[in-house]
Amino acid sequence: MASDKLFFFLFQRNPDLILRWLDDLPADAGGYSFSAPVLKEREYRLDGLFAPPPGRPDLPAVILEAQMAADPGFVLRLYAETARFLQQHNWSGDWRVLVICPHRDLNFGARTPVQEFVERRVLWVELQPRDGRPPATPLTQVLSLLLQPEANVPIITRALREQAAGDAVAAEVLPLIPDILITRFRNKTIQELCTMSGLTLEDLSQSRAYQEIFGLGEARGEARGEARGEARGEARGEARGRAQEAAAMALRQLNRRCGLLSADTTARIQALPLEQLEALAEALLDFTGPADLDAWLAAHG
Repeated sequence: MASDKLFFFLFQRNPDLILRWLDDLPADAGGYSFSAPVLKEREYRLDGLFAPPPGRPDLPAVILEAQMAADPGFVLRLYAETARFLQQHNWSGDWRVLVICPHRDLNFGARTPVQEFVERRVLWVELQPRDGRPPATPLTQVLSLLLQPEANVPIITRALREQAAGDAVAAEVLPLIPDILITRFRNKTIQELCTMSGLTLEDLSQSRAYQEIFGLGEARGEARGEARGEARGEARGEARGRAQEAAAMALRQLNRRCGLLSADTTARIQALPLEQLEALAEALLDFTGPADLDAWLAAHG
């Protein structure tokens, strides 16, 4: 699941969604911008950064991390990356860290060394709370579609649509559903997703995930006969660009999970076709070290 890129798309469209989880800010808080800064040295990249608008020193910067699987090194890495951001950007204002995860009881590593950081600075957004209760806010309910059993998806989307009819907060997050469903259920047709969600074909086909994550916008154009001659060359170039982007994303995640990769391993990954890179992006969520990567590469030639 390409969750890092999905969250980037979702929050880039409406950065002020972060305010749905920061209920202690001033009533007029808003105007955030969202980006994914590269941290120097080993090219660490934050999953996202909500930067407050200029002239609002009373509002905190919010660092976003989406961690959808257990990772014993996560808490210490989060602490280190946060400190690296504060140092390199010379940040002198208030700041917080927001972690989107299935639930905070996953094995994210020992918290004792960074207990104060975890307790005072980290806000956990749990998509599958262990107490069995549904997520508290409409935004969290929408994001929980990434993890809910497939049988629950129609129930949740129907409830959200009904809620949106009389609730402006729910209506605000309803457009996120197509991106999430297309990202998660890539083996289903658009018509199947329409049936599952109750959304229209236009809702789904106009989503950013449809057009940009998987490049299906270009495929529609080709189906209409618009991609001919020079356009076919451009499409091939775009396909190579998507493969390069997918390789870069996979390498960033692998450097986190497996340590700094050798030049030979990096080259092997960069040479993989787009389909295998997408498969690697999903498989690496379960990697615990370089041996898992070596085994995957051996199995996939």
